[in-house]
Amino acid sequence: MGSLAADTRWMDAVDQATLVRRGDVSAAELLDAALERIESIDPALNAVIIRWFDDDRRAATQLPDGPFRGVPFLLKDLWAHYAGQPLTNGCRALKDALPVSSADTTLVSRFRQAGLNIAGRTNSPEFGSLPATEPMAWGPTRNPWNLEHSPGGSSGGSAAAVAAGLVPVAHASDGGGSIRIPASCCGLVGLKPSQGRITLGPFRDESNLGVELCVSRSVRDTAALLDAVRGPGVGDTMIAPAPERPYVDELGFDPGRLRIGLLDAHPLGGGLHDDCRDAVRAAAKLLESLGHHVDHGFPPALANPDFGKRFSALWSTNMGVAVQRIETQLGRPMTDEDVEPVNRALVDFAHHVNAVDYALALAANAEFRRSVQQWWSEGWDLLLTPTLAEPPARIGTFANDLARPMAPMARAAAYAPFTPPFNASGQPAISLPLHWSSSGLPVGVQLVAGYGREDILLRVASQLEVAQPWAHRHPSG
Repeated sequence: MGSLAADTRWMDAVDQATLVRRGDVSAAELLDAALERIESIDPALNAVIIRWFDDDRRAATQLPDGPFRGVPFLLKDLWAHYAGQPLTNGCRALKDALPVSSADTTLVSRFRQAGLNIAGRTNSPEFGSLPATEPMAWGPTRNPWNLEHSPGGSSGGSAAAVAAGLVPVAHASDGGGSIRIPASCCGLVGLKPSQGRITLGPFRDESNLGVELCVSRSVRDTAALLDAVRGPGVGDTMIAPAPERPYVDELGFDPGRLRIGLLDAHPLGGGLHDDCRDAVRAAAKLLESLGHHVDHGFPPALANPDFGKRFSALWSTNMGVAVQRIETQLGRPMTDEDVEPVNRALVDFAHHVNAVDYALALAANAEFRRSVQQWWSEGWDLLLTPTLAEPPARIGTFANDLARPMAPMARAAAYAPFTPPFNASGQPAISLPLHWSSSGLPVGVQLVAGYGREDILLRVASQLEVAQPWAHRHPSG
C-alpha cells in the first residue's frame, strides 16, 4: 500500500477534508489513496460491490467547495438513487438488470454538494430486511474485526468499509436498527437521527420507519455531516425542529448533570449476552464518573409484547411496497427466483394485511410512540441500553431457510430487540463503540434522547469519546 493510502487510512473525514483545503493533497490524490485501499483490502470483505472509479477520478477535478470537499465516500445499495449509476437494493433481479437511476435522491444531492466524492456502492441485504449483510445477489460481507462474523445490517457494507479504513465515513440508513446494529458490530459511531431531521425526498416518506445518515469513526464526522445534510425537502410530511446552532458546536459543550435511565436486561425477558450486559453497565459507570445520575429505568411501553406485532405489520407492508415498486421498474412480476424466501414470506404476509389491519397498526404505532416519548417528558434526559442482545453474529446466522422462511426474522427479533422501538417512536439514538469482547469483537451501547434532541446525544457522545477514546482501535489487516 502506498504511503498516502497508509497515512490517510485512519484519518477521519474532517481531517481528510482539511488536507484538501490546505492544499496538502489534491482531491484526486485522496481518492486514489482510497481506491488503492479498496482494491487491496476489500476482496476479503466484499463491502464495495459496485464501483465507478473512473467517474470518480473525473469528478475529483470539479467537486463543489463544500465542507467535505475531496473526501472519498460510499453509498449504501439501498434506495439511495444517484443519477447515472445503478442501484440494486441487494436484489438478484436488479443485479441482473442493473437499472441506472435518472435522478439523485435529495440526500445524495446534498452529499455531493458537501463535496464528498462518491466512489461506489456498499453491500446491503436484499431490501434491507435483516441485521446481517448476506444477500444472495452479492454474497456476504465480512466483519474486518473477524472475517467469520457479520458486520451487521442492513448498512453492513458501509460499516465494514469504514471499520477497515477504506473510507472515513459512508452512507447508512436505519428502519429498524440498520445504522446502529452495524455500528455496534464494527466498532463505529452510528447515529439514527430523529424522524424528519433529514428529508427522504423525492421518493420516500419521512413519517415511515426509515431514516438516513452515515456510519463513521468519530463523533465529529457524524455531527459535521449531519450539519451538511439536515433539513426538510420539498413536500416533506414530517419536519423535526431545527437545532439552535450547528451540531458541531455541541462537541465539547458541557451537557450538565443528566438523568439517565439504564436498561440492562431484555425488556421482554429474553436473553442478553454477558458481553452486552457488561458493556452497558460499564458505560453506566463511566457516565456516573462524568457526573451524570444513572438509575435503572426505561419507558414501560418497551415491555409491551404487542410491539412486535405492530412493527411486523408495518415492516412487512413496507416490504410489499418495495417489491411492487421493483416490479413496476422491471415491467414484470417478481418470481420466487427473484426474491429471497424471507422477503417473499414478508410480502405474502403483507398481502393478507387489509387496509383496516394496516390502519390499526398505524394507530397502535402512534399510541406506542406517545407512550414511549412520555417517559422523557417525565424528567429523564437519556436512556442507556445495549445496542444488541449479542456480540456480532457469525456469518450464516440469518441464512434463508426454505422450510422455515420466517426463521431469519424470528432470529433477528432476538438479536436486535433494543433498536426497532425508536424507529417506531421517531427518536434519535446513537450507538457508540465503548466495549470490546474478550475475543476482540466490538460491542456497542445505545443512547436514546427525546424527539429532536440530537444535540444532547452529540454532547454526551463527545464527552464519552474524550473520556474513553476509541480512535486508536483498528482491526488487523
